[in-house]
Amino acid sequence: MKKNVGSVDSATRVVTGVVLIGASLLRFIGAWGWLGLIPLATGVSRVCPAYLLSGFSTRATKPGQTPP
Repeated sequence: MKKNVGSVDSATRVVTGVVLIGASLLRFIGAWGWLGLIPLATGVSRVCPAYLLSGFSTRATKPGQTPP
């Protein structure tokens, strides 16, 4: 699969996922906090299925390279 998640987007997803999972473990929020696994996984893998379906990408391209 082509990577379609940029650096800032990836970091944001990882932080969001960790915060949601941590809040769930500390019982600040309910079990729905485990949905943080989704942004965590997409941030680490740098592939977002929703972006693939829409043809969107936040990943920067190198000069002279065509966007994915």
